[in-house]
Amino acid sequence: MDKMQPIVNAMELPTSWAVVKLGDFVNSEKGKKPLIESNTETSTHSLPYIDIQAFEEGVIKSWTDGVGCRLCFDTDFLMVWDGSRSGLVGKGVNGALGSTLVRINFPSMVNDYAFYFLQSKYQQINTRAKGSGTPHVDPDLLWNYQFPIPPVNEQHRIVAKIEALFSELDKGIESFKTAREQLKIYRQALLKHAFSGKLTEQWRAENAGKLESAETLLQRIQTEREQRYHQQLKDWEVSGKSGSKPKAPKTLPPLTTEELAELPELPECWATIKIDEILSLDKKPMTTGPFGTALKKNEHRSTGIPVLGIENIGNGVFLRGNKIFVSEEKGKELESFSVEANDIVISRSGTVGEICKVPDSFGKAYISTNLIRVSLNQRVINPDLFVYLFQSGSFVKEQVKNLCKGSSREFLNQTILSSLIFPLPGLDEQNQIVSEIDSRISMVEQLDQTITTALQQAEALRQSILKKAFSGQLVPQDPNDEPASVLLERIRAEQAVSDKPKTRKTKHA
Repeated sequence: MDKMQPIVNAMELPTSWAVVKLGDFVNSEKGKKPLIESNTETSTHSLPYIDIQAFEEGVIKSWTDGVGCRLCFDTDFLMVWDGSRSGLVGKGVNGALGSTLVRINFPSMVNDYAFYFLQSKYQQINTRAKGSGTPHVDPDLLWNYQFPIPPVNEQHRIVAKIEALFSELDKGIESFKTAREQLKIYRQALLKHAFSGKLTEQWRAENAGKLESAETLLQRIQTEREQRYHQQLKDWEVSGKSGSKPKAPKTLPPLTTEELAELPELPECWATIKIDEILSLDKKPMTTGPFGTALKKNEHRSTGIPVLGIENIGNGVFLRGNKIFVSEEKGKELESFSVEANDIVISRSGTVGEICKVPDSFGKAYISTNLIRVSLNQRVINPDLFVYLFQSGSFVKEQVKNLCKGSSREFLNQTILSSLIFPLPGLDEQNQIVSEIDSRISMVEQLDQTITTALQQAEALRQSILKKAFSGQLVPQDPNDEPASVLLERIRAEQAVSDKPKTRKTKHA
């Protein structure tokens, strides 16, 4: 088939349209890395280097003198050729074309029309990228697309209609995103309200005289620790003093004036504590996941007993699904890293401080090296309250951030956990706080899901607009328009007399 020979009956299109192979008359050129770059604009380095951030956000990070560069212009549009976002297109910018980008231009056509056509193909181009290392656009896929061409006047009308519809759509999307951000702000405000005592202020007034005082709560915690020690000591003596002698509980020092100053004013019946006072008395209460040789990669299995990781922690909720499993035999070696229902797991690297409670319905499991397991004394603290406490930015997360300062990366450990200060109401009020938060968070999550659905529908509508645009259904045809076949004949004639061959430098090496 000759170049730009119309493809007959390829699509059901208006009679004034034509269909050609996309690559038949495109001008395209891949960028090059400049020989010399400057972090600042100077008289000798005044040409902006256009990378993805430059054409998406208008952020220029370096300038060049233009030597050895390939240029791009605001009359072009640009495509990401290499990397995870290959196939993404954006409007052109004047400058030196980045090495991972391609500039694209369709002479004698409305370039924005072709831009929106390729925007409609992004998902397919991206998912069908080539390359085992860094993925790149498959030129055989890209340049062999059937490209529907309407008359030039209709191209202008289509672009104008797309941009008008997209403008309205983008306003709606921005409103939904703003609403989502407001939900995040509300969630944090709710937690702050809860842990300053304001959320249950009326509840306390209605239950005045029935509530456990802060002094009584702390004394009860200390008494329970001592009783547990005496029982363990008695059991040890009965067993013939087999094994290590139980250690007497340490008397926990009161918080310092400086530590108390970090907390807001709390209700009189609330206590301020550190984590050691609320840990389980029945087993080792805090454990960091196995390091290095304790769990080697060749011991991972596709089935067996699950090993929990950061991927199991959502926004305060447990997410099911595991990447790593171990055999029962290996599990015996990892017994000290086991978790059970109502245990707390906290991420100690990556996004530090993400937290959730292991649900009742989850069976045997172990923690990975990136997690810390915390077992709480449920006779003095509700595990769900602890999760909410940890999510409260004005309390725990801010402390974690400050305690991690000075290191090259945030990394949570048991020492930092033991340094954190918590406000603690009595157990009855804890349960009331959890109930109040749960009911409000449930509404927040429902609204968030509504927003997610709306955003998905907006994206589907965007694709529907593009589909109609390139099938002749978005704007009416005008019988007075010059047919696309005449346009193609004119382009063929122009190329026949042109001494300059068509540019195409985008075949991947």
